[in-house]
Amino acid sequence: MTYEIRTFAPGADHATAAPAPASREGRLVAVSDLHVRYDENREIVERLRPQSDDDWLLVAGDVGEYVEDIHWALSLLSSRFAKVVWVPGNHELWTPTKDPVQLRGVARYEHLVEICRELGVLTPEDPFPVWEGTGGPVAIAPLFVLYDYSFRMPGARSKEEALQIAEKAGIVCTDEYFLHPDPYPSREAWCRARVEETEARLAALPEDLPTILINHWPLVREPTRPLWYPEFALWCGTEATADWPRRFRAATVVYGHLHIPRLIMWDGVPHQEVSLGYPREWRRRAGSPGRPVQILPVATTGVPA
Repeated sequence: MTYEIRTFAPGADHATAAPAPASREGRLVAVSDLHVRYDENREIVERLRPQSDDDWLLVAGDVGEYVEDIHWALSLLSSRFAKVVWVPGNHELWTPTKDPVQLRGVARYEHLVEICRELGVLTPEDPFPVWEGTGGPVAIAPLFVLYDYSFRMPGARSKEEALQIAEKAGIVCTDEYFLHPDPYPSREAWCRARVEETEARLAALPEDLPTILINHWPLVREPTRPLWYPEFALWCGTEATADWPRRFRAATVVYGHLHIPRLIMWDGVPHQEVSLGYPREWRRRAGSPGRPVQILPVATTGVPA
């Protein structure tokens, strides 16, 4: 069966055909939180290669903070994999003081989207491709929905109270200093706009077509429960997406951000955290760091492919 995926740009009503489907010989694999500013992580990315010329790679955000580093990594990966699909993480959206590219907020995100298009990398602004390989057909849906401070600690009745609790615990996400929402008045306002736009696109998919939902932040709160510092959940997602995995027929949800690579089942849907993380984190783990996780066929153990 062949599907045409309709995608709508803000303020417009137009459809475009999805990119060509994948070969049935390839695999769908995923990784996130490569953080290539660290030399050890950069070396891992340099060694990262597909097992097949037909493999697709899903990159669930936090490639790096500097535009030059992001361009380097995505250029390398797109030259090796049949298709690369990228979603932004909070680190890509930062405006570090030493980055020559001082764009902020939406302008920075749009600049990264243009870089991806030059490299042939798919983004949340492109039509959803259909994977026709093993486990397909399935719509590959890269998402960018941010967070809105709704993952609050018990007793916090507002964002302000939640931030006060986190600050007293010594937990303040660097986003508060470097992730600017311009031209939106706040990060939560930007999140609301992204949720509304993304929800409309997902709802336009054929009702019999499963999805792979890829977002940097988890789409449900459950994956944040093991955090060493539970206050950090405040910067980890939005309650507005809690029903999306079931509502939009997710075969798997792919995410990163938490640096807790694992597979969990929630409400009958697999949620796969695929991060590499910082060297101090991945050195403690067994196995090959940075090795992509197999997404299709659906993983049952949460181990790298």
